[in-house]
Amino acid sequence: MEVAEVESPLNPSCKIMTFRPTMEEFREFNRYLAYMESKGAHRAGLAKVIPPKEWKPRQCYDDIDNLLIPAPIQQMVTGQSGLFTQYNIQKKAMTVKEFRQLANSGKYCTPRYLDYEDLERKYWKNLTFVAPIYGADINGSIYDEMVKYLSAMLETQVLSLGREDPLEKEMAPHSSTLTWKIPDRRAW
Repeated sequence: MEVAEVESPLNPSCKIMTFRPTMEEFREFNRYLAYMESKGAHRAGLAKVIPPKEWKPRQCYDDIDNLLIPAPIQQMVTGQSGLFTQYNIQKKAMTVKEFRQLANSGKYCTPRYLDYEDLERKYWKNLTFVAPIYGADINGSIYDEMVKYLSAMLETQVLSLGREDPLEKEMAPHSSTLTWKIPDRRAW
């Protein structure tokens, strides 16, 4: 098992680690996750996994436009000086196509930025002016017919991580705090 950008087995600096599994390791992803954790990848909260050369990503996502987002959530944030409160407001259902158009609109798209510090400043500056929206609990698979085994494999493996429904997807523009949710930290 190959691992890159690792300072020590326990990753004391909590750096985001990069892993390059073989195809065999990729197919046994639960086992590979255990290996990643043994190297301390979980300490950073996320890790980068570069798929093996044999793995091919989905060619297009044209057929997911009609997936329904049953209850998009708008995040209303109030506060100042580093103390903020967030209220989640459920909006009417929309399709993935409608959500994509909204997320790519001038109001929600990622602003131009010089570096990540500049992007973070813009995030905090605009947090109370533009209420982010995210789509949660989207049912269905986004995998090609050719990789059905991967969908079944992930379902089994994600269930073992404690997720309620592994086939539910979530999507959010850059400004959403969706990824900060505590329940999903187990799956980092």
